[in-house]
This record gives sequence, C-alpha cells and structure tokens, in this order.
Amino acid sequence: MLEHVKAPDQTGLAAPKGEAALSVEAVSHAFGARRVLHDVGLRVEQGRFCALLGLNGAGKTTLFSLITRLYNNRSGRIAVLGYDVRQQPAEALRRLGVVFQSRTLDLELSISQNLAYHAALHGMPARLGRERASAELQRAGLADRANEKVRNLSGGQMRRVEIARALLHRPRLLLLDEPTVGLDVASRQFLLDHVRGLCRDGNIAVLWATHLIDEVDDESRVIVLHRGRVLAQGNVRDICAIANAATLREAFDRLTAKRHS
Repeated sequence: MLEHVKAPDQTGLAAPKGEAALSVEAVSHAFGARRVLHDVGLRVEQGRFCALLGLNGAGKTTLFSLITRLYNNRSGRIAVLGYDVRQQPAEALRRLGVVFQSRTLDLELSISQNLAYHAALHGMPARLGRERASAELQRAGLADRANEKVRNLSGGQMRRVEIARALLHRPRLLLLDEPTVGLDVASRQFLLDHVRGLCRDGNIAVLWATHLIDEVDDESRVIVLHRGRVLAQGNVRDICAIANAATLREAFDRLTAKRHS
C-alpha cells in the first residue's frame, strides 16, 4: 500500500478566482484539407478530475498539442487559468504540466537525473529541484529507487516518474494523454488513484484523455469527443440523461452511433 503523502501547497502560481483551469472556445484544426477538430469548446474547473473520453482518432492528441503549443491554434481561444496560450504562452505554460502518450524519459539516466534535468529547464536552483523531486517521488512511491536507471522500471513506474516530473514546477493543470496504454490492471488503478489524489489534496485540475470507459468514475466530469467534435460534457449522470441511457458505456455508444449513421 502506497503511503499517503499530502500534496504540496501550490504557492507561487496562485489560481485567479473564478477562472477555469482550462477553457477551450470554438477551436478547429486541420492538417491540409483534413479537418480533425470542429469548433471544439470545453471547460475544466479548478481542482476537478475531467475525463476526455473518445475512441482512437477522436482528436484527443491534436487537442492536447494545441493546448501545449506544439501546434498553433489559428481559430478560437485556449486559456489556462485565464492566460491565453497564444497571446500569453509563457504564463499559460508555467501553470501547465503534461504527460504525453509517448514515453519521454531518458532510459540511460537515473530517475533523479531525469527530474534534475527537467527542473533545470524550468530554471529551478539545483537544491530546490532536488527537494521537489524527492517530495514527488515519495508521493509516487518511488523514493527508494531514485538512483536507478529508468530502463530498469516497469511501464507503470515510468508513468509515475513522468507524473512526478510534470509536477516539479507546481502546475495548476495537469494533462495526461492516454497514460495507461499498455499497463496492467493494477498499474492502471494505481495511476488513477494517484492522479485523483492530486485533485483532492493538491487542488490540481486534471484532463485525463482515454478511450477506456472504466477509467471514468461517478465523480468525474466527462467530455465526449468523437471525430473531432464534442458531443456532450457534464458529470456521468448528465451524459446518461443526454443520451437517455442507463450507463456511461451505453450513453457513449448511443452518442457516437448517431455520428456514424
């Protein structure tokens, strides 16, 4: 059982009162003639766990690439805690942590070295970087393996390191793109519990992209994305009511079937 470690106070990047952690308004995107996002609008409130639910190819990764400025949004508006990612990118990205679908750790470095490098990229003094890395690894249950090379870790442990790394600069919003792909059931559940704890104890907002309906619990806010369009958003009860369905799985099937017909 993982020892519970309270999330650190997110000082220095205080969240403006009343602002959404993430606001996306009327955002579309195309690759050449192929449009992959159509007038997308969504909102993630501060301190909430929000599941971006969609099949592979729904546009989840493209949306994340726009939020993180890997792609430039040429339409609409994207804001993190009120800071427009196009007009105020430095302020927006300072408040954002990301775990991409593809693994991005250096396998030949130790866990500590990976985290130290990331801390340096964020301009942290070495001592502060070490202190924060130690705290995050403790919270992730990996403090005793800090000096091991990343290549010796399991897939689930690598994901925990990536989450620890994403939290070093104390973001207010955490994006995770299909973080449980390829993991066993126990590792998936650990990550879900860990990330939900960040929302509960650290007041961090989370946008968790997934195609797995069983990763959404009754407390989650849900955004259904299909073929680049937001079909519904709200809590699980809201989504079921919109689709006149008894379960989220049934609601998802009904909503997406309408778009296939």
